[in-house]
This record gives sequence, structure tokens and C-alpha cells, in this order.
Amino acid sequence: MDEIVKRAMQKWPNVPNVFGWLKLDRRGNWLVKTRAGSTAPAFERISNAAVIDFIGRNYQGDERGRWFFQNGPQRVFVTLDYTPFVYRLRGNTVSIETHTGATAEARAAWIDNAGMLVLETEHGPGVVLDRDLAALLERIEVMDGKPADDAAIEGLAGGGPRLALAFGKRRVPLGSIVVVEVPKRFGFNPDPRPAAGEPEC
Repeated sequence: MDEIVKRAMQKWPNVPNVFGWLKLDRRGNWLVKTRAGSTAPAFERISNAAVIDFIGRNYQGDERGRWFFQNGPQRVFVTLDYTPFVYRLRGNTVSIETHTGATAEARAAWIDNAGMLVLETEHGPGVVLDRDLAALLERIEVMDGKPADDAAIEGLAGGGPRLALAFGKRRVPLGSIVVVEVPKRFGFNPDPRPAAGEPEC
């Protein structure tokens, strides 16, 4: 977290939270609401690099599984299109990073019922960026190190052979998961709302 943000939090400790104004899409883009008071609010992608970096440096989760951007003294809670993070390959390597640019190390992996790859790292759960999905799926192996064929991957949910995702010499266990179970499995709230009586901006 930026020092200027920490100082602002100390100076103004009771600023109301913001809900429903900031979203994270499945490609790791930040979207801000551009039209309020509508049944179908419009969102616009944030493209300013300095703003994107600032949000990324001050993005974290709370004890209730809600993810937020600490904007000075104010928490701006984030609506998640899927997961709190989006993971992508770093250049042409087998290493990965978060959508905020932090290096990450996969601890476990799942293929969901929509065919997307979900990783758990030291930062938290995240879906793999769609453009990098094919490259990572090619790294699925049977636990003995042999490449997994389509039948083995398709049988993952039905108790087929144990599979792993290869990151260099490391093997990360691979399982299956249903999309709607992801928030509960990883303990996050994809759509934070204010509690009853909680002030908000």
C-alpha cells in the first residue's frame, strides 16, 4: 500500500465506503461506473496507466472476503466478474503474474465447467487470462510426468487419472470445479454490498 494512502487513512479514519462503482472483468481490466441511478449502469474501462498502477498497488481483500481499492482514506469495494485476480504469463516464460503485475507462484489449479483455468497462488484465487489459456493447458500432465491426452482431461471431473499443471520442474495438482462454487471454495464475495445501516458514498 502506498505511503500517501496510509497517511490519508490515519488523517481521515471514518470516510464512508463506496460500493458498486468499480469492477474487475475476466481479462483483468478495471471498469468504473459512468452512469448512476439507472437499473442498468454503464461501465467504462480505465485506460490511464498511472491510475491502473495506483489501483493495483492498493488493491486487497478484507476479513469478509470483499476485495477493495484503498483510495486514500476511502475503501472502494470491487465487483468481480469472476475472481479477485486474473493471472497471465510473464512474457514467453512459464512464470505467471497477477493482473496488478505482481509475480505469483501457483499452488493448485482447477479447470472449471466452462473450460477456464483457475489458479490459487500466494495472492489469492484467479482465473487465467483467456489469451494464455491454451499455452497453460498444453502443460497438463499425468502425475507421472507424461502429457495428458484429451480423454484424461475430460475425465478429470469423473475420477480419471490424477493430473498436474507443469510450471518448469514444479508440478501443481489439477482438479475440477464448477463456476458457481468458486466464490465459496475460495471464500470471497464477488458482489460486495453495504451492511444494513452502513454508511456509503
